[in-house]
Amino acid sequence: MGWIETGSGGYAVTLEGTRVLCRNAQGRTLKQVPAKLKDDPEVVRLRQLAEWLERHEKECREQVDAWLVRSLPVPVALLARVWPDPAWRAALTDLVVAPVGADGAADVARAGFLRDADPERGLGVVDLDGDSVRLGAAQGVESVLIPHPVLLDELEELREFAAELGVEQGAQQLFREVWRRPEPSPGEDADGAGGSGGEDTVETYAGGRFEQLRHATARATSFGYRVRGGHAVCPLVEDGRALEAAYWLGEDYPDAEAWTGSLEWRDRAGRRLPTAEVGPVAWSEGERMAALVYAGRVVDEEGDAR
Repeated sequence: MGWIETGSGGYAVTLEGTRVLCRNAQGRTLKQVPAKLKDDPEVVRLRQLAEWLERHEKECREQVDAWLVRSLPVPVALLARVWPDPAWRAALTDLVVAPVGADGAADVARAGFLRDADPERGLGVVDLDGDSVRLGAAQGVESVLIPHPVLLDELEELREFAAELGVEQGAQQLFREVWRRPEPSPGEDADGAGGSGGEDTVETYAGGRFEQLRHATARATSFGYRVRGGHAVCPLVEDGRALEAAYWLGEDYPDAEAWTGSLEWRDRAGRRLPTAEVGPVAWSEGERMAALVYAGRVVDEEGDAR
């Protein structure tokens, strides 16, 4: 964007990313916009535009994150349509994508790093052999999956390859922390795995103390999670099945002391699922949510104050 003259003093303003810059009549760029220009129409307009761009960038990242977390196939045509938008392109570039076949299954062996999207030629990707290939209608590919890292074989090798390529992902995928359900210990059946203490809950993140309930709920919402009925909630879709992870925070007064409780998973009807029925993506994202909130608990000098 070029420089726009303001209504006073020979000052001009422009937008660099989402930051408003100002230069004086001598052409020197100032460290900040002078206070006297706060209400100048051009400054106000650019600041409103900057705020919109920030919201738009956040919405793009959140949508891409939802595609990843909910294992939702994304049409190639849609990616090509949004690609010219810098905010969408920043969120999508270098994500690992895998073609989805007619049976709805993703072919992870043909996955690659997304580098381009064109309405005519389809998606341009760098495959895992380092070759540039196309995924689109000409190759029989109508949609792709942005795989959750827990679904990717040889994840550590992929991370090393990404580092060699200089990959910087705008949305967390390859370097997203993952949690895997532990194998049952000897003498324990699969339903009791994962530190659950029961067949349908995980207690690993229970007992975290917060001085005020509002601190726990604010931490949950700061990471994009909903808070409902005393729980932090993460909506999920796995194998076409809608479900949610729910982590107990408390439902007392906002300024009351709070202690975290169980992590559980529920189906669309609200039925609590046995841990053995929870798939790898839902398991990982549920634990990720609980771990992020739990990390903000009060810890005293002797360790965990629970």
